[in-house]
Amino acid sequence: MKNLHFKDFFWNADLTCTAGYDAIIQYLNDGRRTCKEVEDFMKARATIEEKYAKDLLSLSKKVCGHNEMNTLKRSLDVFKLQTEHVSLSHLQLAQSMREEAKKLEDFREKQKEAKKKIEQHMDVLHKQKSSQFKKTMDSKKTYEQKCRDKEEADQNVNRNTNTNNTKHMEKLYSKAQQAKQNAEEADRFYHQNVTTVGKVRDEWMKEHVKACEVLEKQAMERINFLRNTVWTHLNQLSQQCVTSDELYEEVRKSLEQCDVQEDIEHFVNLRRTGDKPPAPVLYENFYSGQRSLAAAPPSRMPPPITRRGPLPDPTPNNNTVYSTVQDAGYSVIQY
Repeated sequence: MKNLHFKDFFWNADLTCTAGYDAIIQYLNDGRRTCKEVEDFMKARATIEEKYAKDLLSLSKKVCGHNEMNTLKRSLDVFKLQTEHVSLSHLQLAQSMREEAKKLEDFREKQKEAKKKIEQHMDVLHKQKSSQFKKTMDSKKTYEQKCRDKEEADQNVNRNTNTNNTKHMEKLYSKAQQAKQNAEEADRFYHQNVTTVGKVRDEWMKEHVKACEVLEKQAMERINFLRNTVWTHLNQLSQQCVTSDELYEEVRKSLEQCDVQEDIEHFVNLRRTGDKPPAPVLYENFYSGQRSLAAAPPSRMPPPITRRGPLPDPTPNNNTVYSTVQDAGYSVIQY
């Protein structure tokens, strides 16, 4: 199928009409507004990402599992650390979006200036064309009127051919001769204007074709640039999802190393207070005077403080079963 081009389909039968050219300019103006809308959209999205990043960074600094210990504490620390990294990645994403929006803004302004030069040049040609066309049409009216005046003067001469008033006839001949000269002069002026407007028309047509080609190229560049900009924007968002998943994967790996039994044993070894329960409380009869030798008086001294032993081996107990990710390419992102 043959490609359609601006230069072939935006003409008008009326020489002074600029509807075709105006339609092209309107199309480019609408396209420039689209660029501005996409630019504003990306800037707004960047602002959202930046605010989200700052809020997430603030959240990562909050206390989370401060009193926890051993493997679960390590997992919670990784959780907070990776949350901070996610916030920083979103901050970088916001900066990248602003850079893309700036490129779009520069492109839009560049096209605006190029189109402005074309519009100024074509406006001059349109004014020349309209002015010369009007001048030509006015000269045509004058020419036609002078021709009618000549015909009327000739008719007056013919009607008075048989008159005996010589002076009157000379006057009629003089008027007819003057009308003929006026008609011939009007004819030359009208012909001159037709030639001039023809040259103006030819010049305008060549420049109109050039303008159509340049403006069509601008439209193609705009569509391609916008398409690539949105494509890059989506790639940035997709990459952010991948980056976030990779950071969260570190948290999942840490949670896989979290051993429930080990944490329980760690707590027991760290905070145990004794392995013997208190002796049973025996009944003592006040009057018997007997004291049970088996019932030792309860000690009022605090229990001995056991020194903290070495940390247990973080290797998970072989008897404990956890969910692990066997596939090296595992990701929560569904493609």
